[in-house]
Amino acid sequence: MQQGFMGQFMFLIVMLVLFYLMIFLPEKKRKKNFNEMINSLSLNDEIITRGGIVGKVVNIQDNLVIVQTGPERTRIQVSKSSVYNVTKKRENESADVKEKEDK
Repeated sequence: MQQGFMGQFMFLIVMLVLFYLMIFLPEKKRKKNFNEMINSLSLNDEIITRGGIVGKVVNIQDNLVIVQTGPERTRIQVSKSSVYNVTKKRENESADVKEKEDK
């Protein structure tokens, strides 16, 4: 009777460890990557918001980002947490400017 209980207890422990490894560790890594992306936002970065808005960062405040979008240069204020992805970093743009100056 006691040996069966120990087997069930060990099975439960193994399942909890697997659950932790499969659920919590990837989520922790995803949050870390997201926070790094948000903290590295800079002016002239092109971003995509969770709502699908694509634009260029023109101003960064505490928890807000002002995004310029469209040919009319409409400015939209969004929260930093709504940024889904950074498509182009500023360094790429400055490299393009240097190439144009060299020509």
